[in-house]
Amino acid sequence: MNLDIIRNDISKHVGKYVIITQRGSRNRKEIYEGYLYNIYPNIFTIKCSNSEKSFSYADVATKDVVIKYK
Repeated sequence: MNLDIIRNDISKHVGKYVIITQRGSRNRKEIYEGYLYNIYPNIFTIKCSNSEKSFSYADVATKDVVIKYK
């Protein structure tokens, strides 16, 4: 997918609750839940319970990060 398409799709959901699944090393998965917080040119952030996590659009394109909107 084109990064501009991914960026535009994610920007439509700012403020909504999301579940992010991030593929890690050795087939480990990390799951983050929170609200889509900010959109930047190369990354987007979600607000978790006590912290803020950032992810890149390139990771979404390569499917290392999967976003589910609630």
